[in-house]
This record gives sequence, C-alpha cells and structure tokens, in this order.
Amino acid sequence: MKPRAKAAAVAKRRTAATGLAEPLQQIDRTWVLQRGRRLAYFAGCDYFRLASHPAVLCTLHEAVDEFGLNVAASRKTTGHHALYTRLEEDLAEFFGVEGALLISNGYMTSLAVAQALAGEFTHALIDERAHGCLQDAARILGCPVRHFRHRDVPSAVHAAQQCGPLAKLLILTDGLYSHSGEVAPLDQYLRQLPRSARFLLDDAHGAGTIGETGRGTLEFLGVPDRRIIRTITLSKAFGVYGGAILGSRSLVDKIIARSQIFVGNTPLPLPLAAAARTALKLLRTNSRFRHRLINNTRRIKAALAEAGLPGHDGPGPIVAILPRDSSEAGRLSQSLLAAGIHPPLIRYPGGPAEGYFRFVISSEHTEQQLAGLGKVLSGHRRSPTRHGTKAR
Repeated sequence: MKPRAKAAAVAKRRTAATGLAEPLQQIDRTWVLQRGRRLAYFAGCDYFRLASHPAVLCTLHEAVDEFGLNVAASRKTTGHHALYTRLEEDLAEFFGVEGALLISNGYMTSLAVAQALAGEFTHALIDERAHGCLQDAARILGCPVRHFRHRDVPSAVHAAQQCGPLAKLLILTDGLYSHSGEVAPLDQYLRQLPRSARFLLDDAHGAGTIGETGRGTLEFLGVPDRRIIRTITLSKAFGVYGGAILGSRSLVDKIIARSQIFVGNTPLPLPLAAAARTALKLLRTNSRFRHRLINNTRRIKAALAEAGLPGHDGPGPIVAILPRDSSEAGRLSQSLLAAGIHPPLIRYPGGPAEGYFRFVISSEHTEQQLAGLGKVLSGHRRSPTRHGTKAR
C-alpha cells in the first residue's frame, strides 16, 4: 500500500473508533483537501467565507501582535477590556437592540440566559427539533418542559393551554433551522400564544444571512423584539468565533449578575473580538455578500426542484437531501466525488440513522462550482413516492 493510501486508511480507522467525522483541510475558501484530493466544499456554515477574508485575517494578525492571545481572567475580575465593550456596542447597533453581551462561544449563550432567568417561569415550551443548546437551556430553567411538534403552531398552542391560564411561559425555538433552511413561524407564535409568554430564540444561522439588512429571523418576518431574547454566534455568517446575547439592558445586567457561565468563564480572545468587529463592518457596509448568497441559493434550489427531489422552501442557504437508504446515499456520494465535490453526508445526533446530505451554499462559490453541483443534483432522480425520514 502506498504511504498516502496507508495514512488515509489509518486516519479512517481512527475516525471510526472515535465517532468523529473524517478530518478535512479547508483551503482556498471554497475547497477542501480530503485524502489528498482537492474537492469543492458545500458544507460548514461560514456562509460568506469571512473566516478567510483578507481584511478579517489582517485585523486578527494585528490584534495578536497588540493584545496577545488571552486575557486569562473573567470580565468580572481583571479580564475586562474596552474592545469587548466596543464589539457589544457594534452588535447592539447592528441588530437594533438596547444591549448585547458577549459569551465565549455560541452554544453557551442560551445556557447563560437560562441561568439568569431560572425560577421566573412556570413552564418552558420547546420545539422538538430545537438545537441542543436550547434543549440544555430548558433543563436549567427549573420548571416543567413540554415539547411541541416541529414548526407546528397548533401543537404549540395546545402545549400552552395544557399549562393553565396563569402559566408564565418561555418558548424556546431556533430562528433559522440549520437542517433545512426553514424559519420558525415566529410571527404566528406571537399572535396565537399568550401575550405574556416570552421567547428565547437561537438565531445562530439567521443572524447575518436573512432579512433585508441581515439582522436575521425577526427582520425577515417583520416582527418586533419586545418579547424576544435572541442568541447568536459569531462563527457562522461572521466567520469568527464566540457568541452574543441580544436584548434589553436590564437583561444584560441580570445575566452579568446571575450567570455563572458569564462570571466564571474566560472571555473571547481579544484578537477574535477585533476580527469580529471587522467582519460585522463588512456585512453592514457591503450588501453584495447577501445578494450573492441569495442568488447562489436560488440557483441550487432550482436544480433540486428540477430533479424532482423533495426540499424546503425556506430562505436559508441550506439544501437537504434525505436518502431513503444507504444504497441511495452511496450512489449520490459517488456521483459527487466523480464531479470533484465533497459529499456532505452527515450523521447528526437525533437525525436519521442513514444520515442526510446537507449542502450549505456560500456567497463565494464560483459559477463553475455551482454548475457542477447543480448538474449532479439534476441527475440524481428517484421515485417521487419514496421519501426518506425527515432529519432533525
């Protein structure tokens, strides 16, 4: 066996033993190296490829020289820095909220909110396919948790009615769902659920990608934020790292006072905070990023429809194909590899056992790459009467 093939075989065995995905090396913004082969990459969630944008990287390198890597202390002690405040002010201005609070990663934002609000609600209602961070947050709230069917307004209303007329409700839902590109029917929830209910919205995938100016699900649906606490990540549309909570100034103060995640956690490295400010400025001042993303997404969804494959009509830059069995998954994987495209077959906890293909479109994919993917999808036809199990 040749050395490269032997190394690939060893890596594959190690990956299978750990349960992790096979290692990939991302290169050239829209390409990856897998087993030594360069493949077009339609996965991940770096929607504008800002993780490798020259201006963002330049800011990062300058900040490393100026600040080093780590403040090595909580913001409640000696780890606070003016750069954190400036980024929070930038985020509050961009999203049109009173306050923003940085958390060191996006997953923990919902947990920090739950720690601060624990004991304030009699019941939590959560979409059955809500992200794991919301599922974890619900358990921290210290109240009974009821699940309702995915994006199902009558089911949510029924769950609320079961809690009684005096219930104090917190509704937990994603904004833009990463498995399908659909948005939560938040406008309908606001109209049909009790007016006293509050919402915790994980808008990790909506922030920066949808809405006229990229403000996310609320802007896309045209709903007010008075009853809604939003959490976002800086590692998707903004291409950097970290998370933020968006809401009222009083909410921010409460999280600072009550959340052990905020109190006891080392904050985001300063170079990443600086890079995030540059990424935010790029999206705020250059609408071409979103326009290209929208156009590229429409092109691939048109190819999906032409192939007669079931899909969702959501606004997100995500196209999911659910194979009915491992044989079909294998055929599509081989077709993609033959066309020089990495097959994004993922097996995510709670999803179908056979996995599903999640193609994530970016604003930076080339015409040639989009045409190649469209051609593979158009050629992948199957019986319209046999659909796969829906993915979580």
